[in-house]
Amino acid sequence: MLNFIKKYQYHIILILLFIFFVTISAINYSNAVFSDISSSIFRLHVIANSDTEGDQELKLKVRDSVLEYINSHTSNINTKEEFIEFANYHIDKITKVAENRIKEEGYNYPVSVEIGNFYFPKKEYENISFPSGNYDGIKIKIGKAEGQNWWCVMFPPLCLLDNTTCKMEEKSINILKNNLSEEELSIISENSFDIKLKFKIIELFN
Repeated sequence: MLNFIKKYQYHIILILLFIFFVTISAINYSNAVFSDISSSIFRLHVIANSDTEGDQELKLKVRDSVLEYINSHTSNINTKEEFIEFANYHIDKITKVAENRIKEEGYNYPVSVEIGNFYFPKKEYENISFPSGNYDGIKIKIGKAEGQNWWCVMFPPLCLLDNTTCKMEEKSINILKNNLSEEELSIISENSFDIKLKFKIIELFN
């Protein structure tokens, strides 16, 4: 074995250097692309008190009330910065909306609303997918916050659409087009093999 290493040490060094170069390039590429994608997205995360049927139903009702309030005030917002400004300014009102809905449903759980940068899993729509990673967003915790989660993309607006599979509306796509390069947009919206590979690389290093 030692003789083999000595005989081919030059080739082994080249292979190791190549692997190192590819890995570093993949990490840099992943960080750059994901940074651009995440900087254009603002997400919503609602955590139920528990996994009981009642608590899971309550989670969705709180979600609906919060989305109804937010969407009724943000139809003219066209940038993520404006959306974050709105969210920070209205955080007390958003918290009150959630608290009122919980009381209306006959529960007395406390609720916390936090705006920050959080980990989100991959989110798929009919014609677009967002890789897992850290995104800016609103996190709503109901009670002990030990139940299943609910996620969506609030900006560009997608939360009013079906939660499992839906088509991204033209307005939302246009917002992304204004913020992403053609390659970045193709990574989250196309299904060719090389695009899927790039998507996996981004997820792997994030």
